[in-house]
Amino acid sequence: MIYRDYGKTGKKVSILGFGSMRFKNIDKTDECVEMMLEAARGGVNYYDTAPGYFGTKSEAVFGEAFTEFKRKNIPFYCATKTHKSDEKSIRKEIETQLRRLNIDAVDFYHIWCITALKDWHKRKEKGVLKAFGKLKDEALIGHICVSSHLIGDQIKDLLMEGVFEGVLFGYSAYNFNIRQAAFQAITAHNLGCVVMNPLGGGIIPENPGIFDFIKTKFDETIVEAALRFIYSHKEITAALVGFGNKNEVQEALKAVESYHEMPAKEIERIKSRLSDSFQDLCTGCQYCDNCSEGIPIPKLMDAYNHRRLYGTDQAMLERLNWHWGVPALEAEKCIECGQCEQECTQHLPIMERLKEIAAIGRKSKGKNR
Repeated sequence: MIYRDYGKTGKKVSILGFGSMRFKNIDKTDECVEMMLEAARGGVNYYDTAPGYFGTKSEAVFGEAFTEFKRKNIPFYCATKTHKSDEKSIRKEIETQLRRLNIDAVDFYHIWCITALKDWHKRKEKGVLKAFGKLKDEALIGHICVSSHLIGDQIKDLLMEGVFEGVLFGYSAYNFNIRQAAFQAITAHNLGCVVMNPLGGGIIPENPGIFDFIKTKFDETIVEAALRFIYSHKEITAALVGFGNKNEVQEALKAVESYHEMPAKEIERIKSRLSDSFQDLCTGCQYCDNCSEGIPIPKLMDAYNHRRLYGTDQAMLERLNWHWGVPALEAEKCIECGQCEQECTQHLPIMERLKEIAAIGRKSKGKNR
């Protein structure tokens, strides 16, 4: 395993981080714990979770795994998050999290999911920074971090606070363009830099033919190539990969074992090959999955990805029909309340896409009469 400095904290973390929002069988605790043990055996020491992943089940799984880690004297760092803003709510949440995680302190505690500067200013007004400062003084957290989905250079406003020691943000071989300004701002402050969705939320491994151009060696897998692209950015501390099963853990570990730095000219070649259609694909975070009308928005957005990737309406309709079993006309239920777009971590025009999906569904239905 390769370890890098987490900013100026003095801690070294594995370049492969374990993400917890994509477990395939979250209710099979032993299976999930074994996945974490497999990662630990490969040298992974950075484990990231949140109270909203599978409800609280993800943190509960981590608690079981951390019990095993301590029993076996396996070193680890825990990263988790809170969406709370006022001191009373934050304290109540972290006390519950510590019990659930079976640890005395959270190593890297994140102000969770900043998607807009307006949201950030509201949290500041409620005292989020003061609350985090107290938690650190009391040694309940080790380092104050932030999880950001801001685009462009908006993240500069957060970093000017001068309190953050690390940032979690999205960056991959398919969306680097819209995240580049944020990446540069983070590295300029010499902060811990952990990237989420390095595999595009599964988009890259699910479409190996489309993303084949990121490979630089004949015998490497698409996962190895995508992670190698990330690891070759030396300013990145770790790539946070969400694992569904043990095989995926092993594949990611293999990518580290076979890693050698990608030459700068290869990185530029890959970036030059990326088309505009890759820049705004949904990564499947499912934060929008709370529609008041019951619209399965994540599934519809996943299918819309196929339209963008393969260039045909039929690709989208087949994905909806054969993979999800969801009719395109589900999109007609949209009342344009805008809640989904407020929750979207990528600032995607979801309502506009729902209109397109509905129109394609109506057209398709008309042809089949």
